[in-house]
Amino acid sequence: MLPSIPKIPVSKNPIINLIRDILIVLIIVAVIGAVLFGVSGTWPALVAVESESMVPNMNIGDLVFVVEENRYDGFMTAVEAASSGKISFGGYGDVIVYQPNGETGVTPIIHRAITWINASTAELAGFTGDAAHAGYITKGDNNELYDQNAGMQPVKDEWIVGKALFAIPLIGLVPLHIFEATLIVIVILIIIELVGRRLKKNKDSEKEMSTKTGKKR
Repeated sequence: MLPSIPKIPVSKNPIINLIRDILIVLIIVAVIGAVLFGVSGTWPALVAVESESMVPNMNIGDLVFVVEENRYDGFMTAVEAASSGKISFGGYGDVIVYQPNGETGVTPIIHRAITWINASTAELAGFTGDAAHAGYITKGDNNELYDQNAGMQPVKDEWIVGKALFAIPLIGLVPLHIFEATLIVIVILIIIELVGRRLKKNKDSEKEMSTKTGKKR
């Protein structure tokens, strides 16, 4: 015999019920976030593809699960993977998610790590000033130029959010707005509660009027 599932207590006070429902939604979101972080080791653990730079191996709207770059079979650039035969998303080398030029608050870039260069090599390659440092050379599979030929600096280790582990087509826009979705759910709960209270009040008023009318007869 299966154990009975405990029922969530319901209060006679509608405000308490509303607060309870909001807390349940927030707890569910927090648990989901904690599980994702625990599995991936990085944050955000889910990102969406927003451009065609990785076509045909990643497409707009794909939901990409991101993990810390050294988890799950380590990390390899395209140059390293070519000798070992490691394939990721239809090509040699891992696809990384990184903050362009280390800037936070901007949309991360999802491109393939091609090779690593040191500071001396960076200078020989024409990088100057703040850009003359060690880092990864990256490129979108569908792009003709390397990112570093288009204004990006070599990607430092600390700029890497993680590596792409797998992608799910078409549903990438949903997780991007999980906090907005939570807010919408909370607003809907408030509206439902207010409407429910209004309907109950109208029903009680009609019942009271009906009772009074019956007594007069």
